[in-house]
Amino acid sequence: MGTYATKASSNPWYKARMEAAKYNDRLRSREGAAELLGMSVSSIAETELDMQKAMPADKAILMADLYNAPELINYYCLHECPIGCRHAISDELCDIDRLVVKLMTATNGVEGIKAKLLGIAEDGRVDNWELKDFKEVSDFLDGIAKVASEAHVLLVKAKNRNDGTE
Repeated sequence: MGTYATKASSNPWYKARMEAAKYNDRLRSREGAAELLGMSVSSIAETELDMQKAMPADKAILMADLYNAPELINYYCLHECPIGCRHAISDELCDIDRLVVKLMTATNGVEGIKAKLLGIAEDGRVDNWELKDFKEVSDFLDGIAKVASEAHVLLVKAKNRNDGTE
């Protein structure tokens, strides 16, 4: 059985493997995880110790699936993928009660945003003097998109757990 890796303790890939090890004892060690993932032990160590320049996307997906940690896909997109880091997603995993609070907070002020958006769209174009308001609308929608991505992660995790994969 593996031991707690203090150097990797804050790494999300390591934390996800340790959480998954509660349900699959083979994941307690990098050797067991490597065997289940079809990866080398050194690749897992490099990932967990932040020594790898860029993890291949297919390996990120394998790890997220095996560990039932869909938040790792968003983490990968935010921190590794040059395209994904430009999108409004969240790599946070939260409980349903916190998610509801975040959604209610994110949607505060929706009437004002709707009014700004209607004002901008009234003439069918975005004029230079409307860019500040349009940026505010875009930022507001990004906040909702981040909460939506957290809801998706929570759904996938719950579905996997209920399908008996956890």
